[in-house]
Amino acid sequence: MTTTALRAPAFPDAVITEAVRWTEQNGPLDDASALRTAASRNADGHSRIVERARQLGERMGLQAELARGRQWAPWVLLALVALVVIAGLGLAGQVVGGSDRHINVIVALVSLLGLHALTLALWLVGLWLPAGTFGTASLGWLWLSLTARVAGGQRGQAPLLVRAATGLLTRARLLPWAFGLVSHGIWALSFAVVLAAMLFALAFRSYTLSWETTILEPAFFVRVVQALGWLPAQLGFPVPDAATVQSAVPGAAAQRTWALWLTGCIAVYGLLPRLALVLLSAAVCRHRRPALQPDWQAPYYRKLLSRFAALAPPAIVDADPGREHLTAPTGLSASEQHDGLFVVGFELPPDLPWPPAGLSASTAQVQRIDGSAPARRALLDQLAQVHPRTVLLVCHAASSPDRGTERFLREVLTHCGECRLWLTDAPNAAATQRWRDWLRDAELAHVVASDRLDAVLQEGSATA
Repeated sequence: MTTTALRAPAFPDAVITEAVRWTEQNGPLDDASALRTAASRNADGHSRIVERARQLGERMGLQAELARGRQWAPWVLLALVALVVIAGLGLAGQVVGGSDRHINVIVALVSLLGLHALTLALWLVGLWLPAGTFGTASLGWLWLSLTARVAGGQRGQAPLLVRAATGLLTRARLLPWAFGLVSHGIWALSFAVVLAAMLFALAFRSYTLSWETTILEPAFFVRVVQALGWLPAQLGFPVPDAATVQSAVPGAAAQRTWALWLTGCIAVYGLLPRLALVLLSAAVCRHRRPALQPDWQAPYYRKLLSRFAALAPPAIVDADPGREHLTAPTGLSASEQHDGLFVVGFELPPDLPWPPAGLSASTAQVQRIDGSAPARRALLDQLAQVHPRTVLLVCHAASSPDRGTERFLREVLTHCGECRLWLTDAPNAAATQRWRDWLRDAELAHVVASDRLDAVLQEGSATA
């Protein structure tokens, strides 16, 4: 397999290709021009499908709307980050902004980590559940939806592009990781701002930190504080001992321990997990990025590949294995020939005009055969009786010569002085060269072939 065949389309091209596929679920598009343009490219079948989608996407305005979405995405993300940061500052203000300078450490911890813990648990569960189970509850999905709404409005193609993009991410098993990369990044930034605000307030204001309860035993809070403080303690944060927790009026040193314990819990259970998941999500996205391409084995794409194959020029059939044992026919000697030109149209398309324009009025015979065995036999019998000096064989240049064509040409050469090939209706120079290469490989290089009638007659006369 070639490197070109293995090359995956860029993600924007893959999104456009999938968007066109979803559009054609409701009925095929008029793609005659796009199909011809894509088929003319010297590329593999998958690249031609992508090129066809580009052509159709331009007509539908998909590329323009995708470009608008990419322009708006950073601004929407910035606005979303600003909202989350403001919300984080609001939570921090509720913790340290009270007029009585009193902080209930347990309430503060639950306020700052509660929603974070819930969304993180939903994201982790979503990794093992079918795609999209909790996707719409993430900040990543909110960012994508807002970007689509701002860039395309309600009547644009944005919903189609979103569906195509999320479909590609789902197929590559990247949907939770891509949305998670955005969500974890926003949460990490929010916790960084909250920690900065708390540390500033705790550093330059005096607060009283404690816990309160009506029905719980003090021993319960001792166990909770020590359990939550174990992991931060591994990073150097202090943990209040039982005496400090149970003290009704803790001293200044105890207040400092409480403040650092609260800060350590927020950093270890809030900021650090989100930072780690940002790095993990980025690594997974980078690793699975090559899988962000359409499912080429889907019936829709297999049908397109078949349509491109039908447009491809037919390949020359392998030469007859016994050909090397044949000698190149030289034609009849001058004494056996009769003057005259015998024109034969061989396996021409039904819609091709006949007889061809430009032939001399002195042409002795003009015939057209369909290539069937009886028609060939009848023509060869007629040539055997006439023995013309020249046979002009008119063939369709876009068609492919095969073993049957070679055998017929050899048999014609045994009943005439020379045979020339007029390759009519040639689409390009490559088609004519394909026939010449075939004549050379069939050891019939002395047969003149051209896509111009005047040229083939002049060259043939010069050769003769």
